[in-house]
Amino acid sequence: MKAKADSSCSRQQSLAWAKESLLAASKPTDSPRLDAELLLCHVLSVTNANLYAWPEKRLMPAQWLSFVQLVGERCMGKPIAHLLGQQGFWSLDLQVNASTLIPRPETELLVEVVLELNLPIQAYVVDLGTGSGAIALALASENPQWRLVGVDQSADAVNLATLNAHKCHLTQVTFCQGDWAQDLVKDANKPLHCIVSNPPYIDAEDPHLSQGDVRYEPLSALVAERHGMADIDTIAQQAVCLLPVGGWLVFEHGYDQGSKVAELLTGLGFNQVATRKDYNDQDRVTFGQWAGKDPGQDKRP
Repeated sequence: MKAKADSSCSRQQSLAWAKESLLAASKPTDSPRLDAELLLCHVLSVTNANLYAWPEKRLMPAQWLSFVQLVGERCMGKPIAHLLGQQGFWSLDLQVNASTLIPRPETELLVEVVLELNLPIQAYVVDLGTGSGAIALALASENPQWRLVGVDQSADAVNLATLNAHKCHLTQVTFCQGDWAQDLVKDANKPLHCIVSNPPYIDAEDPHLSQGDVRYEPLSALVAERHGMADIDTIAQQAVCLLPVGGWLVFEHGYDQGSKVAELLTGLGFNQVATRKDYNDQDRVTFGQWAGKDPGQDKRP
């Protein structure tokens, strides 16, 4: 990518150059115009409306150099969210970095499903594999009286989620480091009403791992053994030991895993098991209610 020599170009000229550069990149983006606008707004610290209100306004030399650098990184495939340092999710603006997954629109369905479960006014909800804290914080923003705990094995993720909680003024959410639900203790006085998780669910051989934004995201947050089902299975087994009768378990999963997750939950003793499709008409979220019986207990001596 070659920047034009004249660094005193206008906003309009800068956008045109950026779009042309992004289209000509070895790994072109699907949205060159939007990416160019987002990056220029970020550099100038202005809104999109402001950007187009004064198209002839010229960039300062330092602004141009910063813009050139960001466009160059985007041309090499770096995610736009990492370049901006933030990503919108639900009604929140979250800080993001390379230590966690970038929150995706599809995951908002997970939040919708939990909100539809008619949980108690002061429900206790745990988000396993919380990453940036997106799911827990979105739920907290809708239900300030809920007790929410986000768990992640990565200390960097816990730090980022805690930072986002403060940034979004949702400090009632607690984040801690742990191996899924292993360190959570069942408490009859404070029952766990819902476990929600967007765990790793991609097969290690999936070709999509070498494409798009996932190339810049931690594999540990993407890939699971047994064709993507290992962590889902672990969490479901732990949920059996933690949920009271009537508690819910809600998973995000891959487009081709809906029937497998539903089978798993039904086999463990969950009822009201159902799968919801995302806006692309792909199976995306499966959930069930704990019926209170371990199907293997009758076989024990």
